[in-house]
Amino acid sequence: MRKALTLAARAINLSNPNPRVGCVIVGADGRALGEGHTQAAGGPHAEVVALRQAQANGNSLRGSTVYVTLEPCAHHGRTPPCCDALIAAGVSRVVVAAIDPNPLVAGQGIQRMTAAGLEVLVLPESDALALEARELNVGFFSRMLRQRPWVRAKAAISLDGKTALANGQSQWITGEEARSDGHAWRARSCAVLTGVGTIREDDPRLDARMPGLTRQPHLVIVDSRLETPPTARVFDPSSSGLPRQVWMFHANASAEKAAQLTARGAVLTECPGPGGKVGLSAMLKTLADRGVNELHIEAGHALNGSLLREGLIDEWVIYQAPVLLGDDGMGLARWSGPPSLDRAARWRFLDAVAFGPDMRLIARAIGHDDFLHGAP
Repeated sequence: MRKALTLAARAINLSNPNPRVGCVIVGADGRALGEGHTQAAGGPHAEVVALRQAQANGNSLRGSTVYVTLEPCAHHGRTPPCCDALIAAGVSRVVVAAIDPNPLVAGQGIQRMTAAGLEVLVLPESDALALEARELNVGFFSRMLRQRPWVRAKAAISLDGKTALANGQSQWITGEEARSDGHAWRARSCAVLTGVGTIREDDPRLDARMPGLTRQPHLVIVDSRLETPPTARVFDPSSSGLPRQVWMFHANASAEKAAQLTARGAVLTECPGPGGKVGLSAMLKTLADRGVNELHIEAGHALNGSLLREGLIDEWVIYQAPVLLGDDGMGLARWSGPPSLDRAARWRFLDAVAFGPDMRLIARAIGHDDFLHGAP
């Protein structure tokens, strides 16, 4: 199962919106017969890749054991059910790290294999490998169980907590190593979200730039009045040449602006909320309906503040540089904060690691990942 999890991690930048799954098939004599991980959407799942490898090598699968990090699917999507493929191959035993939270599966794959005479073992929820399998797919589990993506916000800050100078200049607070790691977080997400303020001030491309990419995350822009310039670089082809969609959420906009942005390829969604702003919770539900598992936020302090106020940020990835920008600099988020310390939202640090001269801190909102542990 450890090997299967290692294989599953290879699907991080590949399988969206499908979960990241790894599979290893072991013969009755303990010899590895085949292995694989989930391919790009529409391609074979991990179990089928492993079966094909084993069969291509002329191996008999009678008496073999399959180790798979997520329950084999039991429904027809872009591909046939994996549980049926395992049954047809004649394997004897299947060890599953985690139950698939998709309502179309959710134990049905296990039931079908058991009914066909296969021995099926599911790791206990508290098992370290089971927890790792669910954590690897935190976005997929979030979309299935909470009907919203896992929201991860990224920011680069100074030692005194500033994201930019008073004039808005922020390039570059952190060094090249930290920026490269930031692109890896973009690449693993289904979509990158920003606000119109960032588009107008920085005119970023906001694509993932790293070698070996096979897909680009989609781009989401929160723009209440559709003030994004049609000439913005986000509408240009990505640096990798890989396609992506630009989804714009607005609250109230003129038909003329809408037509200009649609002509540039934007997909517009009216999503009104209080005060003439975009309804952020409703937007997340729409993104989940579009298959977004992990949503990567790179926004300014205004949108960050709005997301924090509504409790919609699940996790922060913060790169902190050993530089001081002073009291006039812009903060991480613009919001009023709690009335007292005992009412402050609590976070826990998951990781702290150096990237060149900078530190990367990962903090998760306490309680936001309860769904990974069987809690409502």
